[in-house]
Amino acid sequence: MPKNKDNFLWEKYYTKEELKVNIPNLSLYDYMREETKKFKNEYVFNYFGRKMTYKVFWDYIESCAKSLKYLGVKKGDVVTICMPNTPEAAISFFAVNKIGAISNMVHPLSAEEEIKEYLVKTKSTLMIALNQCYSKIKNIIKETSVKKVIIASPSDSMPVLLNTVYNVTMGRKEESPDENNNLYLFWKKFISLGKYYQGEIKEKVNKDDVVTYLHSGGTTGIPKTIVLSNRSIIGVNEQAKVFFPEAEVGDSLLLILPIFHCLGLVVGLFIPVCRGATCILVPQFDAKRFDKLLVRYKPNFLLGVPTLFEAMLKNKHMKNVSLKEVKALISGGDTLSPQRNEAVNNFLASHGSKAKIIQGYGMTETTGPVCYGTKGSNKLGSVGIPLPGNIIKICDPKTFKEMPTGEVGEICINSFVVMDGYLNDKKATDNVFKLHDDGRKYIHTGDLGYMDPDGVVFYVQRIKRIIVSSGYNVYPEYIERVLKDHPYIKDACVVGIPHPYKQEVAKAFIILQDSVEESYTVKKEIMDYAEKNLAHYMLPREYIYKKEFPKTKLAKTDYLALREELVGKKD
Repeated sequence: MPKNKDNFLWEKYYTKEELKVNIPNLSLYDYMREETKKFKNEYVFNYFGRKMTYKVFWDYIESCAKSLKYLGVKKGDVVTICMPNTPEAAISFFAVNKIGAISNMVHPLSAEEEIKEYLVKTKSTLMIALNQCYSKIKNIIKETSVKKVIIASPSDSMPVLLNTVYNVTMGRKEESPDENNNLYLFWKKFISLGKYYQGEIKEKVNKDDVVTYLHSGGTTGIPKTIVLSNRSIIGVNEQAKVFFPEAEVGDSLLLILPIFHCLGLVVGLFIPVCRGATCILVPQFDAKRFDKLLVRYKPNFLLGVPTLFEAMLKNKHMKNVSLKEVKALISGGDTLSPQRNEAVNNFLASHGSKAKIIQGYGMTETTGPVCYGTKGSNKLGSVGIPLPGNIIKICDPKTFKEMPTGEVGEICINSFVVMDGYLNDKKATDNVFKLHDDGRKYIHTGDLGYMDPDGVVFYVQRIKRIIVSSGYNVYPEYIERVLKDHPYIKDACVVGIPHPYKQEVAKAFIILQDSVEESYTVKKEIMDYAEKNLAHYMLPREYIYKKEFPKTKLAKTDYLALREELVGKKD
């Protein structure tokens, strides 16, 4: 890296020692074992009340690794893990890494053809899948290079009584492979195969070896496969020792975000596991039962996207729920408006917690968070400061010239935590990595933001969502935040539609609160509110009321699908 001649405004928040991040030349598994060697009797998982100690976890990983070796999985092979948040999914992830193979993390709700594409693209040789996926897998598996499919059920690690109830109710409805079909193995039989493996696992796995493939949501184009190394994920945990000091041995984190997505895998699973904390695994989240999860488990940390915390605010059963055990709420994947941010903080205070919600910023290409509201940088509406070792510039998207403090530009990132690239896609990789005048390569995120005089970063929106109307740059996400602060509005999405002489105009899709009925009076109040709170050039040309919005697989509003509803209509 070139000598630091820059004036990095955010460095004043850190000590010189905190800015030094050293990444050991280890695999994730070896790093995790080193970090957790003192925690063998602590609980690593709580799964429907059944707890697993670190010692048992290590033993399961060893058995799983030997079973994989017995089935012929070698260093560099790809193992697809198509599972929700269960102990089996976490065990598999670390076991695959232990033998030097690569985990291909796939959403269990992916469509049949998507699963086939992920298997073919990554040349997977073995698959560990949720039993509910069998009905899709059986139709496509012969068109892939997968030699064996391990079928795991959410009930495999449940307490005995709950396991019985699940198998009598849900289990009876699920299609299963014939036990005589040699292509398939059930989890319990698979995990027992390790005893037949006579060799030792001696693979040397380095920090620069690939650890996992993660898949983008595809909301801004063709989905891509992101390649992450051991270095990247270990690097985030080393940074976490500085930005996440509140977590202590024996603390607990409610893991709702799925581990087949970057935030859930890195911040939700890897960091707490390495810290000696307990991950409360939730394989399927129901917002209406959020209060019951909080009452039962009393977690110290909540990690989620803004919609999760909004669900908490709106849950009518939360009135008498105590949150005094909550140390921090960590929000990522999207941004909260300052008004919603304050609403969450007020909610926490009224329920006995001293915590404040902390926003961060990152993407799968950066292995999760590159900014975090730490060290007193948690300014309302911001996403915090760059983490130690990260360099963030706000640049003109066309010239790469750095923008003055306070001015909006593209967020560009240089760091040791960034991805290796997109799998088998050099063109797309070269398109996001750009060499700047300072001699460093930066990821161009496609996101707009600005940095204040203290080095604190504020996210604005995606570049591709900019609406250019009569020469003005209109930011849909800003309009959405303003609209969602109206008491009648539950959700809002703004899209740009072609216009014959203004180039584009904004149109707003609105979902009203459940208690509010659509009427002329309601619509008039919303229009008046918008006119009062938005500049004239930002005002939506039309308001379209809907009961729900289409969602991406990441549970975000699919604004492209909404735009397609209108394209072609005359203004």
